[in-house]
Parts: sequence; structure tokens; C-alpha cells
Amino acid sequence: MICIGHVDAGKSTLMGRLLADQGAIDQRTLEKYRKEAEKIGKGSFALAWVLDQGSEERARGVTIDIATNKFETEKTAFTIVDAPGHRDFVPNMIAGASQADFAVLVIDSSVGKFESGLKGQTKEHALLVRSIGVQKIIVAVNKMDSVQWDKERFVEIEQQISSFLMTAGFQEKNISFIPCSGVLGDNITRRSEEANASWYTGRTLIEELETSEPYTHALDKPLRMTIGDVFRGGVQNPISISGRLDAGSLQTGDQILTMPSGEKALIRSVEVDSEPSDWAVAGQNVVLNLANIDPVHLRSGDVVCRASSPIPVITTFTAKVLAFEHLMPMPVDVHRGRLHVPARISKMVASLDKASGLPIKKRPKIVSPGTVARVVVEMDQAVPLEAPTRVVLRSGGTTVAAGLLE
Repeated sequence: MICIGHVDAGKSTLMGRLLADQGAIDQRTLEKYRKEAEKIGKGSFALAWVLDQGSEERARGVTIDIATNKFETEKTAFTIVDAPGHRDFVPNMIAGASQADFAVLVIDSSVGKFESGLKGQTKEHALLVRSIGVQKIIVAVNKMDSVQWDKERFVEIEQQISSFLMTAGFQEKNISFIPCSGVLGDNITRRSEEANASWYTGRTLIEELETSEPYTHALDKPLRMTIGDVFRGGVQNPISISGRLDAGSLQTGDQILTMPSGEKALIRSVEVDSEPSDWAVAGQNVVLNLANIDPVHLRSGDVVCRASSPIPVITTFTAKVLAFEHLMPMPVDVHRGRLHVPARISKMVASLDKASGLPIKKRPKIVSPGTVARVVVEMDQAVPLEAPTRVVLRSGGTTVAAGLLE
């Protein structure tokens, strides 16, 4: 899940609260943060620091890079990607969103703050996550304690945001709203005991998260796993790879094919979340200990599949992207998870209507930021990629576009 929202809406605090209440951080560390935060007169930052590890982030009270943390409920394991809300850090946010199943949009409900957030990053973020394929969004209407849990305020925010999210392309059934307080912890992992908040009888944030089962990850689809890391495990396991299973399933003893090398290997053993297991399914983070393959054929960004349905290895693709900078035929780097290759936008096919996806203008010479466009990208080398993968295009150190292979 990715956590997004305007700067200072309380994203890090909210997620810190979630992690703290789920026991993902020990109390001693929290106490330490609390003392440090009070020292600089920013007591409420303590929870945010659970995610903001850099000293600059702590001093400024803003999240700069993406923080990832894991926590588990009785039903599901989650990885939080806490994205920076600040305008300058949008590229970091995209990289985070491209790995997410669903988004938590944090809104600051306090007077004046909601309105300025709506003008600010709130809209951009929601469009971004939608354009890179996130379908479900949970809106945490935060800091409700600052408006005395005013139901009318909540309803007003709910109406404005949901109409906007629907124009951004979210379906009504995939949008939910929760009034909460990150600092106090109300309606996050426990129901609010506040008398003024008794009108809300819906789910808490954690309950809502649990109902948003990660997309029934493509279990019945052919095996796909992108290699995150390649390492030598020791004498018993001369070569191991780790990554997330994107689709399909695998078990000990299976033969796999790695692309683009086209080499086969045998799965000697499997670990899921660092525990030995006989098998693994889509959506899990796994380590595979391999036999019968030379490490020379394994690189991060490569894809594991089966000989019966290999992933195509391509040098050119068409993608539907959201432009963040001006796009024209130009050199770019293609990023997909760990994979990045030099490439160029060779053809601007059309600019598209954001809502319907239908072409507005054929063969534009240039596409301005905020526009959705269909482009053809040619890569310098053959790479394992297939639709509907999400890709990010960067140039000169900034993200210029992100979207889906078609």
C-alpha cells in the first residue's frame, strides 16, 4: 500500500501510529523518539520519526525519500510505502506507487488545511496513483480531533474528494472514507471513544486495510518473478535470488527459466518472508535457492518464469503514460522495479483524454506535464517486459513520465 497526501497532512504520523499499535516497533524506541521530539518542541513528530529515519527529514519534519515498513495483522501482512507529500519529491513517490496494490490518501481535515491541500498535492497524487494502475483508495480524513469530530465537516470533505476521485478514474466501490486522528490513534487500530465521534460506525483504518485484500494476485497466471537481488547464501546454497512473486506459483523442485538469458535452473529450496517453505504464491516476497545455473546469468531486474510460458523479451514497446515534464521524442531511462535501461521515446502516438482514455490529438509534437499520452519507446537492449507492467521514464535525474505498457 502507498500512503499519499499533501505535505503535513499527517501521513507519517498516521503510519507511525499504525506501526506502533501493531507492535511493529518496540515501545523503547518510541519512548526515545518521544523524548527527542519533545526536546525540540515537536512532540507530535515522534510517531512520524518511526518512518522518517534521516536527520534532515526529522529536523524539517518532512518525508523526503520513500520509507518502507512492514507490519502484520492477524489476517494479512502489509508493506507501507510512505510517500513524500512535497512537490519536489514526486519522483520518489512514483517509484513507491508503482509497487503498490492500493493507496491510503491522508487528508488534513482542519479548517483551511483541507482546502489548501486540495489545491496542493492532494489532487496530483491521486491522479498519479490512478494513472500508474492503483485501483483502490482509502481516504483517511485525519486530524478530526482538531474539528471536534464534526460530522458535517467529514461529509463535506467526503463529497468533495469522492467526486474528484471519480473524475480521476476511481470507481465508487473502490473508494472509502474514515474519520481519524493519527496523533491520538482514534479509528486507526481502535475505535474512537470520543463521544463526538460516535456518529461514525464504519470500519477502522486497519479493518478497512484488511478488507482490501491485495488483488487476488494473479495466481492462475503464468509464473513471473522479478529478481531483486542475487547473492551467495553459503556452502549449501551456492546461489540465491530474492524478489516478489508477481504472478503464478512455484515449489521446491520446480525447474525455472530466467530471462533474458534463457538459462534454466532448479529450485533447491524456497523461503517466504525468511521462513523455509515448500511453495510460494503471487504477492509473496521470496528467496529461491537455486542449483544448476551459473550466477553470470542472473541479474537484478531479470525475470523468472517457466519454459512453457516464457516472458517476451522486447526492445520496443507502446505505453500509456502520464507526463510530469514536457515529453517529445527524446532519450529516457526506463525503470521497472530494479530494472533500468537506457532508451528513447521514438514516437508520440497521441495525447489522450484522462477520463476515457480516448485519443484527443494524434501525433502531437510535444506533450505538456499533466497530460496522458500514448508513446512508443525503443530500448538499447532486449529486456523482459510485458503488458500490463507499470514503467517509469526518467531523464536527467527526474521522472518525466509513468504509466502502463500496452
